[in-house]
Formats: sequence, structure tokens, C-alpha cells
Amino acid sequence: MLDTGDDTFMTAAAAEPARRGGVARRGMKRAFVFPGQGSQAVGMGRELALAFPAARLLFEEVDEALAQRLSLLMFEGPESELTLTENAQPALMAASLAAIRVLEAEGGFDLPQKIAFVAGHSLGEYSALAAARAFSAGDAARLLKRRGRAMQQAVPVGEGAMAALLGLDVEAGQKVAAAAAEGQVCAVANDNAPGQITVSGHRAAVERAVAIAAQYGARRAIMLPVSAPFHCPLMAPAAAVMAQALGEIAFAAPLIPLVANVSAAALRDPGALKRSLVEQVTAMVRWRESVLFLCAAGVEEVVEIGAGRVLAGLARRIDPGLAARAVGTPAEIEALIEEL
Repeated sequence: MLDTGDDTFMTAAAAEPARRGGVARRGMKRAFVFPGQGSQAVGMGRELALAFPAARLLFEEVDEALAQRLSLLMFEGPESELTLTENAQPALMAASLAAIRVLEAEGGFDLPQKIAFVAGHSLGEYSALAAARAFSAGDAARLLKRRGRAMQQAVPVGEGAMAALLGLDVEAGQKVAAAAAEGQVCAVANDNAPGQITVSGHRAAVERAVAIAAQYGARRAIMLPVSAPFHCPLMAPAAAVMAQALGEIAFAAPLIPLVANVSAAALRDPGALKRSLVEQVTAMVRWRESVLFLCAAGVEEVVEIGAGRVLAGLARRIDPGLAARAVGTPAEIEALIEEL
């Protein structure tokens, strides 16, 4: 993932679909988590649309909101178009919301009764809030279209970059970023899991961070194939766009509290959530701390909803005793309905 529970970071163990650590059981306390950019793939959501009317209706709702056949792009590609930030972000939200609508329609699934918290990795916060009825799927799609475009336009292509620093904790990563900055922007963008962080900023500064990371104990440092330096101060123009965009929609208190990227704490107040979503554009994603918050709050299973399996893998790295799984296919949804 780019926003990121990056696919760059996925180990073979993290990619396994089977749950590790805790064993899921009926009645256990659960959180639903929603993936960020990088989990998109051509074909996502197609099986749900073929199998369930509720999913088809969701995709039609998103298509209409955007005046774009986004669902066709999701189902058939081309990949080069799907991976554009302004398409990938609403597409990932649509895949997640389609799974939620199927759970509700086919399983009589009542989210507030079954789920203690929601959380999302960067753009996944919009998916989480739409699932929790803070705003509509159509509003989420329009917001993410604007967000993706604004993030791409905030920094000219080639001037920014991101890198993965493997084997470092966030404190060591911050020292690397500070040493590499030399008057430019270089900041920790994501604290994903133990030993999995990214830095973001001006390309030259990020390249310096990669060059010196081993001196601070990094096992490996690699430049990431991204189109912009996300989650750093260079994204300030995009944050301004999102402040205006979020002020233009109806925003209710979510039915389920959101564990926010910026604070790694639960929020329900609409004003606080709006401020968090704006700040999130330039701030570090505190995903490791968010999962630890869920554990401290008694959550026993994390269920990743939608495309990909990155967040389920990260959850197991953060707490090996935590049950974690991904739910996005018809079979996975049916298994969850049967269990719950």
C-alpha cells in the first residue's frame, strides 16, 4: 500500500490469508479496518457484483456520484488507469463499502451491534466513516476523487519521493529523517508495524535518508515507486483542498468510533473527525499505535474489509496474539456471516 501498509513491506507470513495468533470465535470483540492505496488490483469487486445485488447497487451509486464508470475500471482495468491516485482512492473505498453492504443485506449485519471500532489506513478512514454512516458512499467517492487529485497535484512530479526503512522503529526513523533533511523536508510518513516505517519529502532528502539509514540500524532502505510524497508537510496544498471539501458535505457522528490515524485514539465528534482528516494529509499515519489502541480496548480480532490483505498482516506483526483476517470475496463474506 502506498498510504501505506505498503505491499512493499509484505512478507510471506503477512501475506498468508489464514489467521494467526488468536483464534476467532463467536462473540469476541472485533474491529473492522479498511485498506489504503496500494491494495488496488484489476478485478477487485467483480465477484461481489456478480454474486450480490447489494454490491451492484453500491457500485452504481459510486459511478453515479462521480459521473464515471469507475466500476468498469475496477473490474476490467486498464491497471495504468486504476492505479492513478484519483481513481485508486475511490475505487478502494467502493470495494470496501460493497463488502459492507453485502454483509448488511445478506447477513442482516448490524455494525454497531457487532463491531466495537472502525479504522482505516489513510484513505481507508473515508471507507471506515462511510461504513459507519458518518457520510454517504457518494460523498466518500467525491471526497476521495478530490483528495487523490489534490495529493497528486500538491508536488510536481519528480520533486518528491518516499522510502521504506526496514528494521527501524519510529524514533530511529525520525533521527534518520532529521539528519537527511539538510533544510529540505524529510519526515516519517508511516509507522506501520515494528520495523516497518516510511519517510517522505523532497526527493534529494529522501535519497539521503536511504543512504544513511544503515548507520542508524536499518536492515534495508529502499525507494518506493510512488507518484508523490504522501503524509508529509509538502502535502499542505492538498490539506487545504480537503478542509474546503469536508466543509461542503453533511457529516454525522459515526455509529461506531473511528480510531484515527493522527491521534491513534477513538473519535466520534464530527468536528474533531473533520480536523483529523485534514491533518492526516500531512501527518504521520500512526498505524502501529492504532492497532495497539484496539488491543488495549479489548479488541480480539481485526477484520480487514475490501481489497488486499496488508492490514491483516500488519496486525499480526504488531500483536501476534491478535486474530486477524481479510474479508473481501463472496466466500469470505459468507464465512463471516455464518460465524457471526
